[in-house]
Amino acid sequence: MYSRGIRGAITIETDTPEQIERATVELYSKIKELNKIQSEDISHIVFTLTKDLKSAYPAKFLRQHFDVQYVPLMCMNELEIDGSLKKCLRMLVVVNTEKSQKDIQHVYLGGAQKLRPDLCGN
Repeated sequence: MYSRGIRGAITIETDTPEQIERATVELYSKIKELNKIQSEDISHIVFTLTKDLKSAYPAKFLRQHFDVQYVPLMCMNELEIDGSLKKCLRMLVVVNTEKSQKDIQHVYLGGAQKLRPDLCGN
């Protein structure tokens, strides 16, 4: 069994709790579906948000919509780098799996597809 990171990112049009909730649920649902992960396989999840997203914690919505009661969740600010993508929620889901790194399917949605066009086959 290996510990593997599954990356994901999605852009949000407006900084509202409803938009952060929608984006969080959409992104996690796609990561979970493509990688066929179960909650008990998850070691932890790290969220980062750009500084222009501050109306809600994505971890709150993950707990409301999914069975992740015992999964450690952390929310942090993304580094503010000149020219970086704005209004972006990023997610790192660390799982225990038999999959190789090349079999992990990372998910980039909306404007976040430009972060890793080489991995946007979802």
